[in-house]
Amino acid sequence: MADDYLVRIGKLIRDARQHRGWTQTQLAEALGTSQSAVNRIERGNQNISLEMIARIGEALDSEIVSLGYSGPMHLRVVGGRRLSGSIDVKTSKNACVALLCGSLLNKGRTVLRRVARIEEVYRLLEVLNSIGVRTRWINDGTDLEIVPPASLDLDAMDADAARRTRSIIMFLGPLLHRMDHFRLPYAGGCDLGTRTIEPHMIALRRFGLDITATEGIYHAVVERTAPDRPIVLTERGDTVTENALLAAARNDGVTVIRNASSNYMVQDLCFFLEALGVRVEGIGTTTLTVHGMADIDVDVDYSPSEDPVEAMSLLAAAVVTESELTIRRVPVEFLEIELAVLEEMGLDHDRTAEYAADNGRTRLIDLTVRPSKLEAPIDKIHPMPFPGLNIDNVPFFAAIAAVAQGQTLIHDWVYDNRAIYLTDLNRLGGRLQLLDPHRVLVEGPTRWRAAEMMCPPALRPAVVVLLAMMAAEGTSVLRNVYVINRGYEDLAERLNSVGAQIEIFRDI
Repeated sequence: MADDYLVRIGKLIRDARQHRGWTQTQLAEALGTSQSAVNRIERGNQNISLEMIARIGEALDSEIVSLGYSGPMHLRVVGGRRLSGSIDVKTSKNACVALLCGSLLNKGRTVLRRVARIEEVYRLLEVLNSIGVRTRWINDGTDLEIVPPASLDLDAMDADAARRTRSIIMFLGPLLHRMDHFRLPYAGGCDLGTRTIEPHMIALRRFGLDITATEGIYHAVVERTAPDRPIVLTERGDTVTENALLAAARNDGVTVIRNASSNYMVQDLCFFLEALGVRVEGIGTTTLTVHGMADIDVDVDYSPSEDPVEAMSLLAAAVVTESELTIRRVPVEFLEIELAVLEEMGLDHDRTAEYAADNGRTRLIDLTVRPSKLEAPIDKIHPMPFPGLNIDNVPFFAAIAAVAQGQTLIHDWVYDNRAIYLTDLNRLGGRLQLLDPHRVLVEGPTRWRAAEMMCPPALRPAVVVLLAMMAAEGTSVLRNVYVINRGYEDLAERLNSVGAQIEIFRDI
């Protein structure tokens, strides 16, 4: 029995290491041991202490086992079931985290409606609470109230929570107006390869922010100044644009931001800033003109819009399970390219007339998807900044292409590692060929098969694997799904409500 547990633990460690993209030698260096010792551990041929298991889990950012509290969450999926009925799209993960960071601009009370109750939000709330911000769920836990203190205690920041979310980087824009010097832990989040913060620094230096990085900490010193000419972003990134907006909002003057992202979360942040009294011109374009305010002290009530990436996830769930499903509250202006591509592939669907989201600005539809005979697209699938095909929607085309007739080339040029994680679909019967770290060739159609596997460490590929498990006949297990919970609220339960059979369980 003991040998069996060693083998099982060894397999979990091996899977976690491979998903991290590490070799045995790299893990050994992190642990201060030898490659041969790691090899013996992974084969189940070496006794291993609980302390060593904990150290390995910390090194790989993957909870291998747990003691004294509920362990990591896993999903058991009985596949081959058709979905039916209707399901609502939740509010945007990326908008909600930007608005939480944006609440630091306001001295008054902020209420955000229908905030997604996800791990990424929880980590930011832990950080905010630790520095003195009072937050509470109101209206039966639907809405979130945020009340800042007179002064923030950054020395008390929950560093562990901060390191588990890349969104902490968006504290820089608001904090540079409140503090002359401060520290932030390195940003974390999904394992998607090298992602520098240099584009953020180039933009924020124009406001007088200087950063040095040592031993896992960003050390910030501020000598406040106003940009004397337009800020040109070197990367049309969403969080880069949001950080520049957050800095510009408290700049007492006019800031012009060029090469700005016009994506959904950026628009939601602009709408929120307008609710705070900050005038923003050019929303939805790549040039934003921000009329900032030196002081913001208002009670504000704002409703973030729905999440287009979750809508794409639910659409893909219907496609891969060959189901008829109505997806309600779809933010169509951020899915128009995806729907156009799917129409060319042969997707059978209907859409309602457009109606306004609760923010009064975003256009929504209800979308009904029906079983379709799809053909591979002639052109490759690749992301572009909005209004192009959304970067975060690219992985879902891997699952969709896998059920289409023919070959589809997917070029995920933005991230270093994400395309690699898509090849996990091969363990479920997919035929994906990795051409290089950014390009995958998908051959369809696929006869899915059940499997047990570790959850990829990147949010969207993890959900793609779950969708394929839903299509595969038999019972699959997806282990340690924290990364899914980072971005989706009660996804398993909600899919079960339309006919899926997904059981949540934990190791004892």
